[in-house]
Formats: sequence, structure tokens, C-alpha cells
Amino acid sequence: MDSGFTSAQVVKFTGITLRQLQWWDERGMVVPRREGHHRLYSKEDLAEVAVICELRQRGFSLQRVRKVMSFLQRELGKRLYESASTNSQIHLLTDGKNIFIKDSPESIVDVLKNSRQPILAVCLSDTVQRIQAEIKVDGQEGPSTDFDVVKVRASGRSEKRLAVGKSTLSRVSGE
Repeated sequence: MDSGFTSAQVVKFTGITLRQLQWWDERGMVVPRREGHHRLYSKEDLAEVAVICELRQRGFSLQRVRKVMSFLQRELGKRLYESASTNSQIHLLTDGKNIFIKDSPESIVDVLKNSRQPILAVCLSDTVQRIQAEIKVDGQEGPSTDFDVVKVRASGRSEKRLAVGKSTLSRVSGE
């Protein structure tokens, strides 16, 4: 779909409310393209909305989400959708004060070994791939990476493993 996704489609794919989506636009968290009075979201915008939803569900405040999204853009040097499509796994780890972006199991283990407090981990790639799968299943557009749509949809919500595949969240002690 070249013209973008409507607000209603974004709500369908992510499960947030229209009012939340409008509020995030008003606050500059995700700013869609406009055609007249209509907001049109790109697949990159849609992926960022999904990640914001994931972080909010995990208890991140909006202020913390803004910091995380700014950090991601700075660290990755491009939009999350592009990074998640080219790298196998991108994990966000935080101890509440520090934020880490890691893309290999070894680097995640290093953070966990050196942490003296619990670490919250979110697999951003899985969130983006779930949105890509939802888009494909809905018949809107195919995903830009090779992956099994059924596997992503089935495993993205059930397994909870850190750095080993299809986890969306794991809380791990740094001991």
C-alpha cells in the first residue's frame, strides 16, 4: 500500500485507541504524513507505534518512551523498521537508569553479567516482525525480510526467552 495506513488500520494492527494515536501525534512521538485532515502512517511509523505500545504495556512512562525512541534513533542511525529488517535481532535492555541496544546474544549476556540490578529486556525486532506479519496477513503489503509469518505470530506472544529468539520481554536478575 503506497499511500500509507489510516488511523483505523493502525488501531487494528496495534490495538491502541484512536485517541491515543492522536495524542501521540499531537505530542510529536509519531508524526504521520497528512493528506487534508487525514493522517497516513508509513510502515516505519506503524512499527514505531507498535514499539511504543509494547513499551507502554511494560510500564514505561511516556517520558521514558520518548527517551528510548530518541536513543534508538541516535544509536541506530536510521528508523527502527529499517534496522529491524536488516539485523536479525535488536534488543532493548534497561535497568531503569541505563539503556542498552544489543544485537547479539553474547552482548546481552555481557550486560546481564555486569548488572547489579534487575534488567528489563524487550526484543524490538520481534515487535516489528509481528507488525510486518499483521500487514501481510491483512493483505496490505509483504514484509521486507524473510521470515515465517505463522511462526512469528504464534511464537511472538507465547515464548518468553531472552536473546534466543522470539521473546518480547524477559525480566532477568543480574546475578
